[in-house]
Amino acid sequence: MSENIDNVVPHSRVRSLREAMRKVRVASAERTDVIVELQETEKARLEILLEELSDVLKELPEDDEQFALQVVPGNPPRLWIDLTSHVVMGRDRRTYRFIKDTRLGRTVILETDEAGPIADCITEYIAERIIERERALEADWLLKRLGQDAEKAMAEAEERRKAEEARARKPLPAGTYWTAIGTFFVGLALGIGGLIAYAWFYNPLG
Repeated sequence: MSENIDNVVPHSRVRSLREAMRKVRVASAERTDVIVELQETEKARLEILLEELSDVLKELPEDDEQFALQVVPGNPPRLWIDLTSHVVMGRDRRTYRFIKDTRLGRTVILETDEAGPIADCITEYIAERIIERERALEADWLLKRLGQDAEKAMAEAEERRKAEEARARKPLPAGTYWTAIGTFFVGLALGIGGLIAYAWFYNPLG
């Protein structure tokens, strides 16, 4: 009888998988709530920065689609400026970090806890990108124009070459050959006569 009593497990030591799963779910939900709350805080600060850029948004060229300027939810949320640059909050959830991805890696353009300076920096960045795009378009136009001029010059040169070859291959008109020979002999006779007259004038006979 005493052996049966010793084999009974006390109630306080009973393990319940269901209870353990419930505790895990509660802890996970609490962590999720904290993460969501932090993300909402970061998103709110990014939206404040976006409001600082509202006038810049209105002045963007309508045909320039390289800028996004919108807050995208995520972990962490980001304010995308264009395809290669964005603003994200720092670990303290208060510092704005303006980041740009380049071929050499990621670089931080500016890091500050105030929305004003970061908005000014973004505005200057956008202005630089717009000017770069205008210069690129101008360069493309110049290259196209130079290419067209070069093609035109080559076409004109080819036409002149073909015209000269055609003239060289064109047969002489009838009578031109004998006219040329007659002209040659007339010129030869005049030359000989001139020489005789010159000799007679300077060395008269007798």
